[in-house]
Amino acid sequence: MLKQGFLLAVVVLCTACASKAAHTDNIEQWMDKPAYIQARAIANGDTTSAELVRGYLARIKQLDERVNSVLALNPNALAEAKAIDKKVAGGAVLGPLAGIPVLLKDNIESAEMPTTAGSMALITNETGRDAPIVEKLKAAGAIILGKTNLSEWANFRSESSISGWSAVGGLTRNPHMLSRSACGSSSGSGAAMSLRLASLAVGTETNGSIICPASINGVVGFKPTVGLLSRTHIVPISFSQDTAGPMTSNVQDAWLMTAIMAGSDASDNTTQNADSHRPTMPTSSMLATDLKGKRIGVVRYRQGDNPHVLAVYEKALNQLKASGATLVDISDFSQPDSFWADSYNVLLSEFRYSINEYLLGSPAEIPARSLSELIVFNKKTERELALFNQDIFEKSLASVSIDSEEYQSALHLIQDTAGRNGIDALLAKHNVDVLVTPSNSPSFLIDGVYGDHSPVGFIGIGYLAAIAGYPHLTVPAGQVKDLPVGISFIGGKWQDEDVLKIGKVFEAKHGFFIKPGLLPTRFDNPVLKGIEEGLENSR
Repeated sequence: MLKQGFLLAVVVLCTACASKAAHTDNIEQWMDKPAYIQARAIANGDTTSAELVRGYLARIKQLDERVNSVLALNPNALAEAKAIDKKVAGGAVLGPLAGIPVLLKDNIESAEMPTTAGSMALITNETGRDAPIVEKLKAAGAIILGKTNLSEWANFRSESSISGWSAVGGLTRNPHMLSRSACGSSSGSGAAMSLRLASLAVGTETNGSIICPASINGVVGFKPTVGLLSRTHIVPISFSQDTAGPMTSNVQDAWLMTAIMAGSDASDNTTQNADSHRPTMPTSSMLATDLKGKRIGVVRYRQGDNPHVLAVYEKALNQLKASGATLVDISDFSQPDSFWADSYNVLLSEFRYSINEYLLGSPAEIPARSLSELIVFNKKTERELALFNQDIFEKSLASVSIDSEEYQSALHLIQDTAGRNGIDALLAKHNVDVLVTPSNSPSFLIDGVYGDHSPVGFIGIGYLAAIAGYPHLTVPAGQVKDLPVGISFIGGKWQDEDVLKIGKVFEAKHGFFIKPGLLPTRFDNPVLKGIEEGLENSR
């Protein structure tokens, strides 16, 4: 009897283990699907929001200790997911993101958690507010899973900063190679999406802060037209360039998120025309299958000279051509000598105005209500200045007023150069629908001594899209020595949907995906290690 009972217990135990393992495998399968497929599965009862939330929380615990992309978790996420599941079980028809877990960059306000921008000065910034784009995500049924780490103050504190580092969150690393930068300032959102620690993520950009971390971490990133999405209750840098945008595993999810988050906001004058330019919700019937009739301008003058990147670029261009597009080379573009200095000075002036307004308007108990008080706070807080200084803050404090002729002249010059005389002129002169360019070079080494520096420089024309405020999409295109490389699609103002459509076709035809290897360094690549071991054995 004892033996029979023991065997029966073993059979029951093993059956339970097998069932649990199968259940875990099932959740893992859904966790790696696009969010629009996950939402359909939740609505159909094939999985649940609670299962997804539990799965992502477990994956964060398992993988993120080495990468450090997630800064804070929403304590209510699982309860909110269960509430969604109960409504679905009751037959309710919910929004297009019902039950989908989303991570927010921690300069975007959400009522459940403080919004710190990575600064110790905002660690108590519990505003109890949702940014309008967060309200729209929640109205569509999304679950805010947590906040992602970022380059402190969205990388606008020091000229010698380290992308992905904040005093609150520490350093976010690149999940493909841990010794390499996750870029910034949306470092955590890019790294988290690479590891699929949530279904979707949101980043923000002033100049490169969505596109760089998306391309360097091997995910899709979309910077919309400035004014398509509200910036209210997002810690600011520049009212002429700031925007939030999606960071996702695929273009359709980015398109879906953009359509949901877009819209006018009475508190943000830049969005007054957003409702009439909101992208339509993507459906299978409206997704193009080829690029016939499309003319694409191939930017050559900023493609760089890295032969490995150029090989990825040429392969992507061949795919565009094979998909039916006509390619037109663009080999030159000039800009005024003062362009770079003027663009920096514009940001310095706008930051002083914008951050003073934000700090003064926060309903939370925070220790600084102005830029000058922030500078004093940092001087008194050892952790803040342990790695790099605050020379950008100090220059911003001394910058000219946004009412000055000097500022207005600089703003007009850079916007005309990037927009009317830049992207608009290139599109018109070459009669093309969009421009294509490498998004950036592969990730550079993290350097705690000298700060960010790319040995081959930064490539592409993302800076023109950022300063003009025009849409810019990056899609994974290939890899160079275990590191992702993206390709960029850039359009004119309000051409967001056109850019997304072309990027969606490219993604479907090209079919590139790179899984993060969590390699400590390039030398830890298994193939390289095998070669080294073979050499040692042959001696």
